[in-house]
Amino acid sequence: MTDDEQELGITESKSHNTGDWYAEVVRKAGLASYGPEGMSGFIVTRPRGYALWEAVQNALDAEFKDTGVQNAYFPVFIPESYLEREKDVVEGFDPEVAWVTQGGHEQLEERLAVRPTSESIIAPYISQWVRSHRDLPMRVNQWCSVVRWEATETKPFFRTKEFLWQEGHTAHETDEGAWEETMLRLDQYESLYEDVLAIPVLRGQKPSHDAFPGAKTTTTVEALMPDGKSVQGATSHHLGQSFAEAFDITFSDAAEEERVAHTTSWGVSWRCLGALIMTHSDEQGLVLPPTVAPTQVVVVPIWQSDTREEVLEYAEGVTADLEEAGISVELDDRDERNPGFKFNEHELNGVPIRIEIGPNEVDDGEITLVHRPDGESVVEDRDDVADTVERHFDEVYAKLYAAAEETLDGAVREADDRAEILGTLGRHGGYVETPWCGEEACEEEIKEQIAAEIVMVPFEDDDDLIGTDHGETCGVCGDPAERTAYFAKSY
Repeated sequence: MTDDEQELGITESKSHNTGDWYAEVVRKAGLASYGPEGMSGFIVTRPRGYALWEAVQNALDAEFKDTGVQNAYFPVFIPESYLEREKDVVEGFDPEVAWVTQGGHEQLEERLAVRPTSESIIAPYISQWVRSHRDLPMRVNQWCSVVRWEATETKPFFRTKEFLWQEGHTAHETDEGAWEETMLRLDQYESLYEDVLAIPVLRGQKPSHDAFPGAKTTTTVEALMPDGKSVQGATSHHLGQSFAEAFDITFSDAAEEERVAHTTSWGVSWRCLGALIMTHSDEQGLVLPPTVAPTQVVVVPIWQSDTREEVLEYAEGVTADLEEAGISVELDDRDERNPGFKFNEHELNGVPIRIEIGPNEVDDGEITLVHRPDGESVVEDRDDVADTVERHFDEVYAKLYAAAEETLDGAVREADDRAEILGTLGRHGGYVETPWCGEEACEEEIKEQIAAEIVMVPFEDDDDLIGTDHGETCGVCGDPAERTAYFAKSY
């Protein structure tokens, strides 16, 4: 095996050594590199990796703007006095905050926090901009990075000290309006995962003790990874009036009476890229749905010396038709690489569809399409190639979603007592659905024994334990149950 072939190969096992396998895929598929020595927990996002983030941005940004959101940008530094105006934020993020104490050669009069989240810098400005009920609802969003220093066991995209995300912040006249906003954004995050990333999710809310600091309710979408751990895919927070009261976000209503606004915040980070990579990729490398792949199709001409000219001309025509249709396509006509090497390289990089063109395809007016997820090979007519490729995009997407859905469906198990909860999580991972009394102490008992936590509880309308006539008891302590809880190990 040559050095080049070794570099293309994935040597770790996804099923037996998931963490090392994931890191190898990220590195060899050219998605990210580790940061400078001495800066543990930081990564350099390479162009192919950043292109995936741009695909997420493009999908969400369009959805946001269609529903009244405007993009803005706020400083990366937050004065300590701003953070202290909302005590729950200070307490919730204190271990994670990186502080700036010196500028140039001078000590700062007030410490500046490198933003761990931006409620405390955005809310004061919303307060300035909102005067009347006519200014509401106000919706702003920013695409930025945040820093949370506490992260120790880091993994590219899943958990890094600096990460990219978007954070939306809104103010509303009524509590109902803020709740509708919270759920609208959760719907959009669910759609991102299921309609763009080909990952089915569970949706619900965090237990009250695990809500965003200062929030009334935190909602979440949760995605299951192949190793049985859950990923908090995105969150949308109903903040109630706590931030509005702390930062004086008030308005004059129609009767000219001053009232306190109701606010929300919501965000998704590049953790969704970690979920994307881990869910679909395999031991040949990266696997991507066509919806986000930087290169959707690679055309590989296969020739002998006497057929080179006609095969290349045919391949160039196919490529041009795909480009004209707006499909991201690469013609790999490198002389110095043989077809096998090219196949392996593009499989490693996650190109969803490969089109092979040799003398037979030219003679018969056909193309051979190969699906990246499973290697299925299909011969199609050359005519209407763009429509044909779009149809195969749908097939590839459906394959990826179906595989992820099968994993999720088989990983939600019920348990009725402590031993069953611990045994199920220990043997299988995934989600354990159990009645829960609502006390944090019961979660702590499971967490201490097996490092699993309550990642989600269903919304009340979806929870069949609501009401006292079911006779359910908590799966941990045996007291009367109030909610259903989903326990899982998580990233």
